[in-house]
Amino acid sequence: MIQSVNPSNNELIKSYHEISDADLQNILEKMQSVFNEWKEKSFEFRAELMRNAGEILRKKREEYSVLMTLEMGKPIVQSRAEIDKCAWVCDYYADNAEKFLADEFVQTDATKSFVTFQPLGVVLAVMPWNFPFWQVFRFAAPTLMAGNVGILKHASNVSGCSLAIEEVFKEAGFPDYVFKSVILSSPRVKDLISNPIIQAVSLTGSVPAGKSVASIAGLNIKKTVLELGGSDPYVVLEDADLNEAVQTCVNSRLINGGQSCIAAKRFIVVKEVYEKFTQMYVDYMKQKKMGDPFDESNDLGPQASVKLRDELHDQVKRSINSGAKLLLGGNIPEMKGAYYPPTVLADVKPGMPAFDEELFGPVAAIVKAENENDAIRLANQTVFGLGASVFTRDIRRGEKIAKEKLNAGSCFVNQLVRSDPRLPFGGIKESGYGRELSVFGIREFVNIKTVVVK
Repeated sequence: MIQSVNPSNNELIKSYHEISDADLQNILEKMQSVFNEWKEKSFEFRAELMRNAGEILRKKREEYSVLMTLEMGKPIVQSRAEIDKCAWVCDYYADNAEKFLADEFVQTDATKSFVTFQPLGVVLAVMPWNFPFWQVFRFAAPTLMAGNVGILKHASNVSGCSLAIEEVFKEAGFPDYVFKSVILSSPRVKDLISNPIIQAVSLTGSVPAGKSVASIAGLNIKKTVLELGGSDPYVVLEDADLNEAVQTCVNSRLINGGQSCIAAKRFIVVKEVYEKFTQMYVDYMKQKKMGDPFDESNDLGPQASVKLRDELHDQVKRSINSGAKLLLGGNIPEMKGAYYPPTVLADVKPGMPAFDEELFGPVAAIVKAENENDAIRLANQTVFGLGASVFTRDIRRGEKIAKEKLNAGSCFVNQLVRSDPRLPFGGIKESGYGRELSVFGIREFVNIKTVVVK
């Protein structure tokens, strides 16, 4: 049985039966058959249904927000914002998919030569619990608009969200088996990827999960897009607006309970402003309230599970034992649920878990740098490369650092790192490969076909 547990009180929400091998194979075969019809539908037809999906999300915003908060504990205000963003990405690809996938003519010595973009077939999405709707819709909207069909294996603790997403597409008028959610344990993903009907795989998750999926897909010569972990550095220079920098850094660290691949993780501050930034950061973190995620006055709910909370606490303890200085939090509260308080570690250095590992929770690691070059060196001293940000009043200086010196898939100046349907999103190094969103995202799961006519 697959169980969904409320992390606020550790109570069982619902149990789900796993799909049988026979039923799964039947679904895959039906999806393959439906794909042959779906790929022939016009962009106009697909766009109408995708806009319907966006409207359903808006109409049922509160219902889906409550479900997310129940299953993984994010503050209800943030759940509502997540549903709004999902509706946006539906509209975005409904409006732009045809333009993004239009034939591109190339001048050669042939009578006609052009590049065309053709769908691949059944695409598997293996998705995480931290953004239960957004992670799926940012995959599904471009994938379905391109003419593919999608099958979702969601994280077990958000099975209710997984089935709700399938219902969105059904209610929007998508033909049966264009999008399916299956309740499946992680060990069975290997066989699913290997199934000849599956043509490609998109995974958002941990580095070990990414390595496993990539190896299986590679053995079967199947395209993958991987969005994995991150240890995003936020570089604070001596000329930064510290009020703006501190507020942005704290808010980015606490988004989604700190359980975001692109949440700020390491704050690398040049020595001229290190002490002042650190004190201001602690003072602002102290103002953040932790508690019931359905209480709109709270900034922080529980972690997604007690197991994950305890793993985070172990990283904090090991960092302190390695020399990090605990300035705030760092203790498991005596309350029911998977809660962990806003926590600040200072004097963090390479070799400590808080520097080297991804801290998936509300724990800030503050690092002192000698100067700009040292800050950039420390920022890039990581196996990850998902996002990064730099704070400076000199916009040209910040832009040069973001463009040329920070090694990450998304680099921001004086802002927190975030995804946007209009911009490509993804990482380098152990943060993965491939891109989601924008024109780049919709072209990941298509055959980029050359056609030459004499």
